[in-house]
Amino acid sequence: MKKEMNNNIKRIGTLVLTGVMIISAAAMVGGCNKQDNNKEKDTIVVGIQQALDGLDPHTVESAGTREVLYNVFEGLIKVESDGTISAALASEYSINDEGTVYTFVIRENVKFHDGSVLTTEDVKYSIERNAGLLSEGGEALDDAFTNIESVNIKEGNKVELVLKTADSEFISYLNEPVIKKDGEKNANEKKGPVGTGPYKVIENVAGDRLELTKFDDYWNPEKAANIKNVTFKVVTASSAMLGMKAGTIDIFPYITEDQANELEAAGFEILDGNTNLVQALYLNHNCDKFKDVSVRKALNYAIDKQEILDMVAGGKGTILGSALFEGFGKYYKDCAGIYQYDADKAKTLLEDALGGEKLTFTVRVPANYEVHMNTALVIQNQLKEIGVDMKIDAIDWSTWLEEVYAGNNYEATVVGIDAKLAPKDMMRRYYSKGSGNLTAYNNPEFDKLYEEAVATTDEAKKQELYHKMQDLLAEEAASVFIQDNVQLVAINKKLTGYTFYPIYVQDMACVKWK
Repeated sequence: MKKEMNNNIKRIGTLVLTGVMIISAAAMVGGCNKQDNNKEKDTIVVGIQQALDGLDPHTVESAGTREVLYNVFEGLIKVESDGTISAALASEYSINDEGTVYTFVIRENVKFHDGSVLTTEDVKYSIERNAGLLSEGGEALDDAFTNIESVNIKEGNKVELVLKTADSEFISYLNEPVIKKDGEKNANEKKGPVGTGPYKVIENVAGDRLELTKFDDYWNPEKAANIKNVTFKVVTASSAMLGMKAGTIDIFPYITEDQANELEAAGFEILDGNTNLVQALYLNHNCDKFKDVSVRKALNYAIDKQEILDMVAGGKGTILGSALFEGFGKYYKDCAGIYQYDADKAKTLLEDALGGEKLTFTVRVPANYEVHMNTALVIQNQLKEIGVDMKIDAIDWSTWLEEVYAGNNYEATVVGIDAKLAPKDMMRRYYSKGSGNLTAYNNPEFDKLYEEAVATTDEAKKQELYHKMQDLLAEEAASVFIQDNVQLVAINKKLTGYTFYPIYVQDMACVKWK
């Protein structure tokens, strides 16, 4: 049975496991509206608050880097702003009845930024690199791709993926960028591997800026970039505010409510949407202080999430009680009511658990994210009310990645964690046998539920299992899940087209001058 991807695949919940899926022409050419060339101006500058941690799209860790590189690289599919899946480097695909073999027809006449033409070899190489299946060896770069048994080139410009076990969520991972075969080995260190996206890299000045320019040979002219040059400028919040007012910065995403009010008063347009992540006070389960569930529950009762939203974002945001956000659709379960603010109950739990001993711990927070810093400050004051001394260690982003994310050298941290549009991509962070388990959470019952959810192709069963996982994480107070933050963006009023997505992206191709 044939399906048009743009109209029939909403999120992951309605993924069909059989038949051939043809990407409609409307999906291929829709999206960004083109601007009148007479109004075109050359450049926009986007202020970003963290340095890029690389240019290789397969190895970068930071969501903030991936959302920038979205403009340079493409996958086999693309996630649209409404959560549908549409055309990218694959024009169509089919899945066998068992859900274990995916076959993609690769789009013809697509050019890389160096002028070479995309081939099935490039697609095979990119997938095998992520899966750790290259002949020269190497570890898998993406956990989800370890489920790939083989990648085979077939007649008719096709690439076949054979999975070890059925995975009805796998399509969501195939927006993973395709690079030129061996592209990372031959890359210019200031430009990185070449992609096929609407923008190409001019130069990356580490820690300062990434300069992009429109790729004139982009395969889809209806989705080509509107503005010729884009610079992503690494800035502090204070310098970005000054830059906006001085006219040297045109777009500033992830601003606070106070910044939004100030910039709106200065004549800028303020846009808001969902960030689509889970902000939490993440607790390290390797830390003895948090091994007792009563201590973790006490922190959950002591933290007033609504007050955090009120003080940090003017009341905007979605309060969460577990590890998924609303964007996951039917897989999401609202667990926000499990821990209502109750300082007295928190004190009692701590007294019973610690016998009167004072709880003191340090939360490490990436200082470049003002929303997380402000959240930590509110939490610090709330915990004082129950006698908990939470110290704040403000660190730079590279230190957070190296010591907290990779090194597990922390007691607690306040950050937001994003995911692909597959619920397992978020839940794997609590799976004891996988990578990316930031909190070192280890629960055999959770592991069993996770493995069953990933393995089943029964959508009703999958939904039930993900709901049980969310219940378990909440009941065990795995961390203090706070919110899906509102995303506030300040933009020059002369610009239009800025678009929010259910995944982390800064899509500059759609932006244009009025």
